[in-house]
Amino acid sequence: QVQVVESGGDLVQPGGSLRLACLVSGFTVSSDNMRWYRQAPGKEREFVASISPGDSTNVADPVKGRFTISRANSRNTVYLQMNSLKPEDTAVYFCNALWRGIWGQGTQVTVSS
Repeated sequence: QVQVVESGGDLVQPGGSLRLACLVSGFTVSSDNMRWYRQAPGKEREFVASISPGDSTNVADPVKGRFTISRANSRNTVYLQMNSLKPEDTAVYFCNALWRGIWGQGTQVTVSS
């Protein structure tokens, strides 16, 4: 079955850290352009970060310097390391395999004291 499944979302205090994981099934994670998006309540889904098969990464300006995307080929998993979290990072975070057009169900991240 071809799918991506996110995990790792949680409630965290401002300034805290979380690591999200996107487990890929049915294809090799390094064969697609893998992306993270997020959608906050009442807002459109927005791009967060991407990693290409050639390991080129891109991170959106609002999270640059705080979020890092990486890939573990042996685990067929993409990660999003989120540090120095802010309340405005609260959203549902989605994993996307761009070239295959596959989306996960999302994982909730809530940043609140």
